[in-house]
Amino acid sequence: MPDLPSTSKDAVQAMPPHPRRGRGWIARAALFFAVVFFTVIVVFSFVENSLVFFPARYPAGDWKPAGLGFEDAWFQAADGTQLHGWYVPHSNPSAVILFAHGNGGNLTGWAEDMRAIHGRVGASVMIFDYRGYGRSEGSPNEQGILQDARAARAWLAQRAGVDERDIVLMGTSLGGGVMVDLAAHDGARALVLQNTFTSLPEVARFHFGWLPTGMLMRNRLDSAAKIGRFHGPLLQSHGDVDTIVPYTLGKKLFEQANEPKQFVTLGGFHHNDLHSPVYFDVLRHFIHHLPARETKSAPAGEGNWTRPGQPS
Repeated sequence: MPDLPSTSKDAVQAMPPHPRRGRGWIARAALFFAVVFFTVIVVFSFVENSLVFFPARYPAGDWKPAGLGFEDAWFQAADGTQLHGWYVPHSNPSAVILFAHGNGGNLTGWAEDMRAIHGRVGASVMIFDYRGYGRSEGSPNEQGILQDARAARAWLAQRAGVDERDIVLMGTSLGGGVMVDLAAHDGARALVLQNTFTSLPEVARFHFGWLPTGMLMRNRLDSAAKIGRFHGPLLQSHGDVDTIVPYTLGKKLFEQANEPKQFVTLGGFHHNDLHSPVYFDVLRHFIHHLPARETKSAPAGEGNWTRPGQPS
């Protein structure tokens, strides 16, 4: 009589797991991680604006900064949003400058820059708050803040008595993306960028590399795709230890720009460091050597400036 299969406890334990059970565990784990990942993506899409924009509404900030004589500017965006800015006129301006600040705070945080642009550079300058910032109404988003910049430029041109294309556009960080869009579509006498990125998704990828930010983000400010449409003098600067907008993204944007252009490396500077008077000397030289209006020739070059005490 043939031996029957063993049914002992040891024999049962030695049996390999059923292949369907193994695949089932893997499928459940994959489903769990897919649900978690999808949930994170959904949450990210809902909180995106709060990750991009950090407005400080009035009365936050110093609204009466010492040593800065300004006029309050009130104007409307194309969609009717009421906006606010400061205009600092100069009796004999070397240029008329529109300044777009970064994504945090409000215009009061740039009072020191306004004093330097007015006093050291010798220019008339206007800074404005995007919708939802300072005393401006509404809530910020990409299309909205681009409208706000156009409305600010129109107000400034009328107040200063110049053509809109004769205004120098200057932006820092997020504001650089705003000014690139304005210059690319409508032109400008010159473009000045500080710590500016190629696009918002690329900055987000630097901070959230595990998320498909390129597909997810609605706010893009794709300056790398736009800056090639601007044909005019460019002055771009970036801190080489910037951990918010990497230095490499600033250089990558610069590579996409047309001549004449100049890049200044700020040695030892982080993203939110105050600019040294030496930087404003560089800016003054750039502004005072701009070609006459309606011309396109200007010297190009690349320079470096290092904070005293910092390695180059």
